Amino acid sequence: MDAIALGPVLIALPRLYALLAALLLLGASVVLLGLPRRRHARWFNGLLVAWLVGARLGHVLMNAGAYVDAPLDVLKLWQPGYHGLWGLLAALAWTAWTLRDRLGAMLGGMGLALGASVMWLALVTLAPLGGGMAIRELPDLALENLEGEPVNLASLSGETVVINLWATWCPPCRREMPLLAEADAREDVSVVIVNQGETLLQAVRYLNEQGLDFRHALLDPRQRLMVLAESPGLPTTLLFDADGRAREQHVGELTRAQLSAWLDAR
Repeated sequence: MDAIALGPVLIALPRLYALLAALLLLGASVVLLGLPRRRHARWFNGLLVAWLVGARLGHVLMNAGAYVDAPLDVLKLWQPGYHGLWGLLAALAWTAWTLRDRLGAMLGGMGLALGASVMWLALVTLAPLGGGMAIRELPDLALENLEGEPVNLASLSGETVVINLWATWCPPCRREMPLLAEADAREDVSVVIVNQGETLLQAVRYLNEQGLDFRHALLDPRQRLMVLAESPGLPTTLLFDADGRAREQHVGELTRAQLSAWLDAR
């Protein structure tokens, strides 16, 4: 799981780990660098901005193809898409420039920035607050489509399957729908959108208003799939390979780069 829920708010675990690493960096730098308060604040605040800008631009450059058709997605900073190494390089460059007249503080600041980045990477890799995927394969679960016909999810094996849990009241669910519709048009990919907890009328009305047509649009009024996936919130997206084995799970809004990476790696 890559997110946790605090009440109605979904918090991505990588961002929570980044906040923890930043707080530890702040505390350690106050004690160890010996910088005047105003200068320390300038260095630390600038370091955070440099890391964010560098990490974002690095991710965009490494996934340029995914942003060609939607360049404004670069500015959607709330979405996933930050590259830790590029962020670290930007933070080191900022530290070298800002503290260039104080060699000891500059080297110490660079060491602390490196340590915080390594800590963040270790937390993201080990994911101490998140468990593994609860669903290991396409579940043997029958849900009705919009025509009232039963569809067993396990019967969809044989091609790559993307299952998306959504609801009409969920803004990020609505934002990623066109992206999922594009993926559904690809060969050897089936996108299954499973509405959680709403009526047939609500789901059909929204899809018709938006002109969205999926081969597999299913209803899950009792949210059984959400329980099976142990999802903390919506949207939740799962990727299954052609053998029906679970490969990826993401809680929160998908990005074009993320979905493209999933489908291109199959």
